[in-house]
Amino acid sequence: MAVASSDPFAAPSAALAAAHTQDAVSGAEGIKNAMVSESLTVGKLVNLLDSYSLDIGNTHISLWDAIVVMLVISGIVVFAQVGSKLAHFVLKRITRLDAAQKLLADKLLSIAVWSLAILMGIDFLGIDLTAFTVFSGAFGLAIGFGLQKTFGNLIAGIILLMDRSIKPGDVIAVSDQAGNSTFGQIRKIGIRAVSVTTRDEREYLIPNENLMVNQVENWSYSSREVRMQVPVGVSYNCDLNLAEELMLEAARSVDRILDMPPPTVWLDAYGDSSVNFVIQCWIRDPENGTGNIRSAVLKKLWWLFHEKGIEIPFPQRDINIRNNEQFEQLIAAIGQRLANGPQED
Repeated sequence: MAVASSDPFAAPSAALAAAHTQDAVSGAEGIKNAMVSESLTVGKLVNLLDSYSLDIGNTHISLWDAIVVMLVISGIVVFAQVGSKLAHFVLKRITRLDAAQKLLADKLLSIAVWSLAILMGIDFLGIDLTAFTVFSGAFGLAIGFGLQKTFGNLIAGIILLMDRSIKPGDVIAVSDQAGNSTFGQIRKIGIRAVSVTTRDEREYLIPNENLMVNQVENWSYSSREVRMQVPVGVSYNCDLNLAEELMLEAARSVDRILDMPPPTVWLDAYGDSSVNFVIQCWIRDPENGTGNIRSAVLKKLWWLFHEKGIEIPFPQRDINIRNNEQFEQLIAAIGQRLANGPQED
């Protein structure tokens, strides 16, 4: 016969103990008990796997626990990958977002899906998050020192996508602290770096943080129309009006140069050997290069100048020799020798 306790805290304490026991049966232990109750054969196999164990203090780690953890991690990875692909597919169907907004939304959804999958895995395994208090502090300290650049690049990439200063397909020129410039088209904006491909198919991975602190020249930020200059020099003796007309004709002959705004010719300077002009023309596809346009204009202008007799100048110098007694004697001797005619030796 049970004897009732006169202690008023006995029943609540027993209830709390029972609740704590039920909460503790989670994760690998809960799966094991469920499988044992369903099938004796499977239960024997699970108990056999659980018998290979290692006890460290109050912690019991068995082969069965390791298998369950591996399965849960695999499930987390599969769930996160499938969820990310599904979110990416849904974003593709949304046509109201531009390329930069879709990329930003895709990255944020990927981070959210992975975070949800990890939290579900921790909850499924029944891991007490308070046990990670010390570890999380050490991990946060490691992030502050060792992974500072990595998280800085991550935040910088998100900011760049949010303010839409750069986006895939833009043509940019980035200058580093040494003054070296990298010119190319953005192919991909990653978590850590931006992929920039040059005209010679060299791919540069520029950290996102560099795009935040260094000067960036974006050729297609608000408009894809870009003005380029082609310097040309002509002789001082030529017809300048005719030379200007031929320069405009050469610029209009190139297909990639726009008709509106039209090409213009500016007189730039009076050089040492030439009158210097600059052909100003506009293009809409800077990703296809600018050097090939400059080459096409100059080639066409070469033949036009030859047809119309416009002289292409080259450096010329006037030499002034000051009076010198020895030099005058040499000139006089040469003149006398030429006057006397050739002499036989």
